Amino acid sequence: MSRFKLTLEYDGRAFQGWQRQKNGFSVQEALENAVHGFSGETVAVQGAGRTDAGVHATGQVAHVDLDKPMSIESLQNAINHHLRPHPVAVIRATQVADDFHARFSATRRHYLYRIINRRAPLVLEAGRAWHLPTMIEAEVMHEAGQRLIGKHDFTSFRSAACQSQSPVKTLDRITVRRVGDEIQIAVTARSFLHHQVRNIVGTLKMIGDNKWPVDRIEEVLAAQNRAAAGPTAPADGLYLTSVEY
Repeated sequence: MSRFKLTLEYDGRAFQGWQRQKNGFSVQEALENAVHGFSGETVAVQGAGRTDAGVHATGQVAHVDLDKPMSIESLQNAINHHLRPHPVAVIRATQVADDFHARFSATRRHYLYRIINRRAPLVLEAGRAWHLPTMIEAEVMHEAGQRLIGKHDFTSFRSAACQSQSPVKTLDRITVRRVGDEIQIAVTARSFLHHQVRNIVGTLKMIGDNKWPVDRIEEVLAAQNRAAAGPTAPADGLYLTSVEY
């Protein structure tokens, strides 16, 4: 048996999230079906992050164990062939040691949240970014975001459905920058709570459009109460961009 590491990209709009479930088609199910399609093997594909419905990926990582001997090129081509027409692809494949685990071996995960900040509606980017027609200030959002870096109790940014045993997480990095009409919010940590990034973005948006002062972010964090934070930003704008090991 050989273990393979797969780096994936997908359009999250077509799936009910990463994890296989009863109420909709998932990225995990698409991959497992694809592997079975060319190998006849029933496998469990393990992913680095359980992205929600509508969340995209440009660098999701998964691993799969196969009895069938295959070259890396043949494996990647076979999976991608059997994934059609679903909007998910293996962009890189490598063979790894048997103790490698896509989820538990990960040391850092990187997410990007995209906001298109212009009056005109989205056409090409519809479903791939959060459209905000009223001007917001990226600079004050960045300033506020720096208050969240470090080890904190992130209960205020945690979904009620979160299954993590502890609300304490360490945020390694958060940057907010404007590139033309686009505001890019990049966030890095070893792991995240359910909806943590989207709830942070929703809170920073309240500061960026001057509804809340920058200092409010510290009050939200200290409150340890989800009701104290801003709204949950839409899934459309969130991307899992890479995973470090």
